[in-house]
Amino acid sequence: MVLYHGSKVIVESPEIRIQKYNKDFYFGFYCTLLPEQAIRWATRFDGNGYLNEYLYTPDDSLKVKRFPEMTEEWLDFIVSCRVGHPHAYDIVEGPMANDTIFNYVQNFVDGKISREAFWALAKFKKPTHQISFHTARALTTLAFMKGSEVRDEK
Repeated sequence: MVLYHGSKVIVESPEIRIQKYNKDFYFGFYCTLLPEQAIRWATRFDGNGYLNEYLYTPDDSLKVKRFPEMTEEWLDFIVSCRVGHPHAYDIVEGPMANDTIFNYVQNFVDGKISREAFWALAKFKKPTHQISFHTARALTTLAFMKGSEVRDEK
């Protein structure tokens, strides 16, 4: 399976970086099945970036959590990660809280909207895909294929 990572640079050797803000599935190296989504990640700041491609070979010995769709469990997991609670998974895969859904999640975390209001707002939004790698062992499932320069054509 081919996975994509959008970045400002070519990333031949993926690594887990601790960022200023917690992400959906906590700190990790994030990829997607969707090249167009990775291109948006790569070009979001100044319209230029790189689309990195990796061959992903699953390893059954790793602890993997999959969320096929947005569910109560998915929401609770993201909230926990966003408020700074780590998890014990090597890899987590599921819908991404895009910019709009992210705002709904943050409003829920902050107590500005109820769980019911979150679902009422989120049900009309199409989620995207992400798969995140959280341990050094998980990163060994990725083999760099190539990096291509991309531009936002808007």
